[in-house]
Amino acid sequence: MSIIKYEILNKVAEVNSFTKAADLLGLTQSAVSHAIHSLEKEFGFALVNRNRSGITLTNEGDTMLLTIRKVLHFNEKVQQEAANIVGLTKGTIRIGIFTSVSTNWLPNIVKLMEAKYPDIRIELLEGDYIEIEQWLLSGEIDCGFINVSHSNQFDVIPLTKDRLLCIVSSESKLYNQSSISFKQLETEQFIMPAYGGYHDVKLLFEKHHVQPNVRFELMEESAIMSMVAHHIGISILPEMVLNSLLPGVRAIPLEIDSYRSIGLATRYNLSPAAKKFAELTKSSLNNDR
Repeated sequence: MSIIKYEILNKVAEVNSFTKAADLLGLTQSAVSHAIHSLEKEFGFALVNRNRSGITLTNEGDTMLLTIRKVLHFNEKVQQEAANIVGLTKGTIRIGIFTSVSTNWLPNIVKLMEAKYPDIRIELLEGDYIEIEQWLLSGEIDCGFINVSHSNQFDVIPLTKDRLLCIVSSESKLYNQSSISFKQLETEQFIMPAYGGYHDVKLLFEKHHVQPNVRFELMEESAIMSMVAHHIGISILPEMVLNSLLPGVRAIPLEIDSYRSIGLATRYNLSPAAKKFAELTKSSLNNDR
């Protein structure tokens, strides 16, 4: 068994390319190709499909990768535990994040981690709630920020409740209100946030029997805010993404305070480095509050 071969297959699966994997690992393309061929010979079946559109894993490759990632995780944990024993904290941790977390929390957390644990390397993968959960399940990341109220599959450290607010432009008849009722949300065109996984806004509407007049669905929060600023509709966004509202736009509470609950979900058998990240994240956010 060669750990480096497993690392090569894992990287090829991530980037779907021998060339890109070689560049990222500091190897030649022929070395990457040879390692994959060696694993295929050792296992007795093909691991990758090679075609003009790139490299993808075979079904057998996908199955093996799940176990290989567990091997890599525990190999990393062994190295970190050994370093921990001799008084060093080092290693690599991979974190799943979504946009508002990367904008509001990550710069300070990363800065604190680098100051306190300079030998811990952090890698970030950005996605939505469901992608982060899938990455946790497949072993691609060590921990990730998710919606706490949705997931019961992981150890989760609760971090904050992020209020959902209605954003309206100065031309909306709702602009001067101190709060907005759920029925009033049906009276104007609505710009629906569009993302995969647990959908805070749609579930809020289902809970309160709101039938919005949806004009557009957009992924980017900045695009949603621009649409609202141009009087195309109203929307609902988490307070964390509303640090700098565009001119003529207000963020107004709903008649009943509604929230998304954000937490840090972790894999079982966390490595020492990942434990340090989780502890520092919780303490830094508590200090901020």
